[in-house]
Amino acid sequence: MTYKKPMNATIHPTIAIFAGETSGDQLGGWLMTALARKRPDIRFIGVGGANMQGQGLASLFPMQELSVIGFAEVLPHAMRLKRRIRETADYIMRERPQIVVSIDSLGFNFRVNELLRARGMQPLPTFVHYVAPTVWAYKAHRAKKVAQIMDCQLTLLPFEPPYFTKEGIRAECVGHEIAWWWREKGDGAAFRTRHGLSADAPVLAVFPGSRVSELKRLLPIFSEAVTRLRHTTPTLQVVMQIPPALTPLAQALLEGMTPAPLLVSDPTEKKDLFAASDVALAKSGTIGLECALAGLPSVTAYKANALTAAFVRRLLKTPFVNLANVLLGRMAIPELLQEHCTAEEISAQLSTLLNDAQTRDAQRAAIATIGPMLGTDDAQSPSDKAAAIILEYLT
Repeated sequence: MTYKKPMNATIHPTIAIFAGETSGDQLGGWLMTALARKRPDIRFIGVGGANMQGQGLASLFPMQELSVIGFAEVLPHAMRLKRRIRETADYIMRERPQIVVSIDSLGFNFRVNELLRARGMQPLPTFVHYVAPTVWAYKAHRAKKVAQIMDCQLTLLPFEPPYFTKEGIRAECVGHEIAWWWREKGDGAAFRTRHGLSADAPVLAVFPGSRVSELKRLLPIFSEAVTRLRHTTPTLQVVMQIPPALTPLAQALLEGMTPAPLLVSDPTEKKDLFAASDVALAKSGTIGLECALAGLPSVTAYKANALTAAFVRRLLKTPFVNLANVLLGRMAIPELLQEHCTAEEISAQLSTLLNDAQTRDAQRAAIATIGPMLGTDDAQSPSDKAAAIILEYLT
């Protein structure tokens, strides 16, 4: 097996980082912090959201333009994405970063990488992909594709590296920074006081997603589920976490819902919200794992475009979508997907969690084992481990 040799360091090295969604932006912000701590002279360029911009990144274009998933969802945006791919390749050729770190949005980053090679850019930067494609769940051929155009794959899950090393690429598991971040819990009582919530009544946290398409598809279902749930739990208090840019859309979709849920968009309140909540309803994705890491019993629900869902189902090799369930190897957290993502089924599962202490405690016991699997007991944080590997290519 041969790996690409690290480059010689420059006086002011440039690292390009590209993230395409909220969870990637969060990882990117932590990674930039770790890199800057080790090498304060690094200049960062690329695309990211609020977290990465908070670390000094001037995003080439709004990150939300890359927050498109699924075959059917991508089609309406194909021309704009092609233009952004060309612009990004031009940008990299002009700025000459020594390293390009891509976080999620694999399709976009693949195409940028391929375009740079087709243009004959010399020398090519070192390409590091952070967060592995889910080759263990579907699209196993992507491991070979990653090996063909990337120099290093950093993974979050302990069972992922072998899928890539067998294709001849360096792959290292650094753990999940989300798990490290959740080692410290929030102040639930302070959150309830701050927002005028009763100290005794149950709180349901709702996480409908960070993409426009998700909000439009899931929020009507989730809000109807909440309305049903209030019939059995009339004292229920509902808090929804919505990204700031999508708050107006959420308000429009929730118009007429009474009582209106509390909408929270400040990311600094996230831990306090989790600590204040009794149960959560979360869309499929990183947020489901965060509920597990926070010790918050939850239900996972998701409904994709029918065409996308049919395509994925043909390829899927795992019975679970929630990473906590994948790691546990069993359905500890209920998953309501596609035809099961209905207000009736969601409200029934949430009602059981809210009113059955035994069910709630059983889920808490299961999810308590997730953190150590993802590095919470390690001496070094995942971002520090990732930064150390990336900086090998500057030494």
